Amino acid sequence: MTDIPLAHDQAIATTPSQPSRALMLLLAAGAGLSVASIYYAQPLLGVVAADLAAPPWLVGWIPTATQLGYAAGLLFLGPLADRFDRRRVILAKALALVVALLLAAAAPSVHALLAASALIGITATLAQDFVPAAAALAPASSRGRLVGTVMTGLLLGILLSRVLSGLVAEQFGWRAMFVAAALAVAAIGGASWRSLPAFPPSATLGYGALLRSLGTVWRQHPALRRAAVAQGLLGLGFSAFWSTLAVMLHGSPFHLGSAAAGAFGLAGAAGALAAPFAGRAADRRGPLHVVRLAAAVAAAAFLAMGAGSALPPTWQLVLLAVGTVVFDLGVQGALIAHQTIVYGLDAAARSRLNVVLMTVMFLGMAAGSGLGSLLLAHGGWTAVMVLAAVSAIAALGVQARPGAARA
Repeated sequence: MTDIPLAHDQAIATTPSQPSRALMLLLAAGAGLSVASIYYAQPLLGVVAADLAAPPWLVGWIPTATQLGYAAGLLFLGPLADRFDRRRVILAKALALVVALLLAAAAPSVHALLAASALIGITATLAQDFVPAAAALAPASSRGRLVGTVMTGLLLGILLSRVLSGLVAEQFGWRAMFVAAALAVAAIGGASWRSLPAFPPSATLGYGALLRSLGTVWRQHPALRRAAVAQGLLGLGFSAFWSTLAVMLHGSPFHLGSAAAGAFGLAGAAGALAAPFAGRAADRRGPLHVVRLAAAVAAAAFLAMGAGSALPPTWQLVLLAVGTVVFDLGVQGALIAHQTIVYGLDAAARSRLNVVLMTVMFLGMAAGSGLGSLLLAHGGWTAVMVLAAVSAIAALGVQARPGAARA
């Protein structure tokens, strides 16, 4: 692709200095706290339904609204960082996300909360501006390691958000969680504005041309299409699990509160901490090998958790904890391997390649939230796990075809 010059990448490549540890930690925290905003509501669905006197099936659409918003934000706002100074984009998105979180905290009804959730999703794409910032600031010799550091922060934000949300809601109510999240994002936005350097725009195209070029990269790169579809399928199962877990644990036979549901995020965090090893395995064995293994592992974990519904409640909880570690390791490991594939396709279009990959993934997650809620209501937890397992097997099928090894 030649429509976007590499002036920015070339400028960064000649930068002699290594980013400071404090700066990299700021980027990791920014990515984690931003992306966490779209997951805080998941452990709270049971208490939100009771507080707003809303039916569980309607409350179950809150994660769907958030993830659809995130997908839309990636698609329509993601290319802006190629066209404008990334530091200004980060500040603008941080301010908008603070407003969205405060609207959620003040929502008088479930319909208002659904609208605020969609806005949270749109503006929480702030997280996707921190990872490319790390890639731009890092010397080529350490780019993978430093991007991995920021990705670890992002993955921990996804998973630990549920733990924090459950605990805060248990002590102070669900609205307090959104207020605390707004304060955290405001702090990150201010720190980023003070600490990040300016990022010269790398694109000369207008906004409309940038959006149209997303279709060009989709058509040009079969490997991108396979990676996006496979990760979208894995995201479907991932989201079906997390968007229904709190409601399932709130009911019979467990009758557990939001803190217990959020605590399962600790199990998921264990899987996320192991995910950086997937990057090293991708370097040694190839990213497709990692994707195939990760999808198979996730499918096995979902099947085991579905079959465990016949066990006594205590053993079900143990199996859920173990299964959460395993499937999160699979899903996050596949994401890192897919990013390795995608970022290597075209250095001049990395932001747009990332937009396509992440947009399709979050569309899959939005579908998983909606389908998971419907299946839980009409088929129970086993039906949700069957959906998740089938989606992981389908992802394996996409990347197991003979043509998958070709770009």
